[in-house]
Amino acid sequence: MASISLTTQLVALGILLVLSGFFSMAETAMMASNRYRLKAAAKAKSRGAQLAIDLLAKTDKLLGVILLFNNLINAAAATLTGVIATSLFGEGEVALAVGTLVITFLILVFSEITPKVIGAGYANAIAPMVAFVLAPLLKIFYPVIWTINLLVSALLHVTRLRPGNPEDGQTLSADELRALVTESGHFIPAAHRRILINLFELEDVTVEDVMTPRNQIEAIDLELPLETLQHQIVTSHHGRVPVFEGELDRMLGVLPQRRVVSALATGDLDRDEVRSLLTKPYFVPSATPLYSQLQFFQENRQRLALVVNEYGEVEGLVTLEDIIEEIVGKFTTGQPGSALSLTWTDGSVIVDGSRSLRELNGKLGLNLPLDGPKTLNGLLLEHLQDIPESGVSVRIGKIAMEILHTEDRMVRSVRLFKPRERKADDAG
Repeated sequence: MASISLTTQLVALGILLVLSGFFSMAETAMMASNRYRLKAAAKAKSRGAQLAIDLLAKTDKLLGVILLFNNLINAAAATLTGVIATSLFGEGEVALAVGTLVITFLILVFSEITPKVIGAGYANAIAPMVAFVLAPLLKIFYPVIWTINLLVSALLHVTRLRPGNPEDGQTLSADELRALVTESGHFIPAAHRRILINLFELEDVTVEDVMTPRNQIEAIDLELPLETLQHQIVTSHHGRVPVFEGELDRMLGVLPQRRVVSALATGDLDRDEVRSLLTKPYFVPSATPLYSQLQFFQENRQRLALVVNEYGEVEGLVTLEDIIEEIVGKFTTGQPGSALSLTWTDGSVIVDGSRSLRELNGKLGLNLPLDGPKTLNGLLLEHLQDIPESGVSVRIGKIAMEILHTEDRMVRSVRLFKPRERKADDAG
């Protein structure tokens, strides 16, 4: 009879350790679970995920029910171990010491470390399942949990400690969201990851960074001879062309090419006809953030804007396509000959002096300064404090450059040399 009684006690102890392990695993899984995955699963009609989200919304009560049962079970297991030790070794200090050591080892291994490791490793799968057990327990024992939480709140009030709002930890800052996208691995394709990161950077980029510079704007001077004027309109490959009178700062408007098709067909296109077809020019400051400009385009139903400086002078031109390219990357279509590939060949690459520094940094993995001039030509002129001659070599930071061609007071082409990565043994 005594043997059966001891066996029953050992079985009961095993059950208590399993139950304690369950609550330890449940606690870890619920706390370590990915809230966003749970929300996605809940939208997919997962009842367990929805229960888990509801429980996590009241963390104090969730922890209350878990710790209540965990501590009750551990206390019962300790008491039962004492009874078993007494029946095996008799009453005395030895039995008490052996019982304490045994139950500590069993709880540590089977009820704490192992279940918590499992819970942390499979949190997203376990949390919806254990929620089916924890939710009913919380409802049944809610008065007890409420009383315990009330005592805890009173103690915190006496010690003047204020617990943080659990919801505060569920919102992500822009930097955290950027890191989340960057480290998403195979869950988000690399191309999509690049687009998302570009979206985060829109607030830090201005229209000046992506605009077509003033000297590269294809525009039509209304004072040109009529034959030349018509030829420029016919040969233009842009859908919208700025039209000015005499000088670029005297902008008259923008000419939509589709409106001149019928006039060109009948041969009735003259200066007055061009004036009548112009739409009102749309001007934006050069320091406008790209994200704001995208909103302006949407609100004003525009696709092209002229960029002006603080004196009202035209500095460049920005289009909706420029902003889209900044997000998704350069299109293969565009002005003939404008899309030259940027790839290293034998450790160097030849680039146009009008290239954007941001584009060079992104395509070639460089670290050219962006807090000053926007183009490679501007950077070289600022660095040298002069208009350099062809054949001059210079180093800016870790990047060596050779000026290949200078014309019309600007650097036309430059050979960039790929920076060498210094090895640890070269550091000295």
